[in-house]
Amino acid sequence: MINFPNWLAGMAISLLLLGCSASEQSLATQGDWYQIGYRDGIAGHQQRSYQALHKLGAVQLADYDEGYDDGVTQYCNPDFAYQIGLSGQYYDGVCAGTPAGNRFRMEWQRGWDQYTSH
Repeated sequence: MINFPNWLAGMAISLLLLGCSASEQSLATQGDWYQIGYRDGIAGHQQRSYQALHKLGAVQLADYDEGYDDGVTQYCNPDFAYQIGLSGQYYDGVCAGTPAGNRFRMEWQRGWDQYTSH
């Protein structure tokens, strides 16, 4: 049996759930703004404007913000940063200002440099 660290298992489960879950529009229709924000954060995307969110429906901005913050907190784990860079995912600076932001950026850059040197 393979022994995965808890954080790795949690990230894998989160990514699988993102791939299998409802579409963004259906989440907005259901009023699940937390999940929309969480998806943006865990993917490392910049936070959306109110106007962009409003196009999906009646925005619950506080729920979106809470989900986004939770997603960014998980995304900004520097233990994942090297792999994110190595996979070719561009880093959009969402971890700047977080406690581990500088370490995340340096680890991502190390992976990105290896990715782009191939």
